[in-house]
Amino acid sequence: MPKFAANLSFLYSEFGFLERFGAAAADGFSAVEYMSPYDVAAEDIADQLAKHGLTQALFNLPSGDWAGGERGIACLPDRVSEFRQGVDKAIAYARTLGCSKINCLAGLVPTGADPAELERTLIENLRYAAPRMAEAGIMLLLEPVNTVDVEGFFISRTDHALRILDAVGADNAFLQYDFYHAQVMQGDLIATFARHKDRIGHVQIADNPGRNEPGTGEINYGVVFSELDRLGYDGFVGCEYKPRGKTSDGLDWMKPYI
Repeated sequence: MPKFAANLSFLYSEFGFLERFGAAAADGFSAVEYMSPYDVAAEDIADQLAKHGLTQALFNLPSGDWAGGERGIACLPDRVSEFRQGVDKAIAYARTLGCSKINCLAGLVPTGADPAELERTLIENLRYAAPRMAEAGIMLLLEPVNTVDVEGFFISRTDHALRILDAVGADNAFLQYDFYHAQVMQGDLIATFARHKDRIGHVQIADNPGRNEPGTGEINYGVVFSELDRLGYDGFVGCEYKPRGKTSDGLDWMKPYI
């Protein structure tokens, strides 16, 4: 039976950030995730987790100027110092929140950049982050993001992310497998998951097209959830989709599982 984590960067946008925890718990979610906690004191978030009996499943490393269009800095040669400071900050938040998984967004390819240099930078940054996270009992994740929604994202396919992780060579570095991003870029969702399941540390879901609730598009999530169970995936399933209306009104898809 899948265990769902509400992605509070996408769901319950009708509420303020700290109010979203209670709304997610009331709808049956047992965990939460989000892109960035860093604008809120870790202690305030921890209070909400405890109050509503929620597990902190995941959040991202600091990803640069999100409002300004940045989508991660891990592959940028001129941002290495900032990336490393972000690793320390993320670990501190994870310790307070009891979070055992932190995701890395590689970033966008700058105009005229050398892809080989970007790859070397990303590998070295992950080699820096992985042992520090391991000391804190944290899994480091690397996520491919589709280049239709996020034009120019450096890591967009499963095979590229796995080559990076091979080069990093860390026992606590895994793939974050987002079924939506994978469907946009490559399809073959279940076979790809089955082939690499031992290297996948977290999964996320949304339907395609539209990135809306499961059941609104072409992905058969009934089959996906059954296969996750059959293949032994026991982690959280992050619900990182755009509700078509109020989040609670669109949760019929989840009722058979909670």
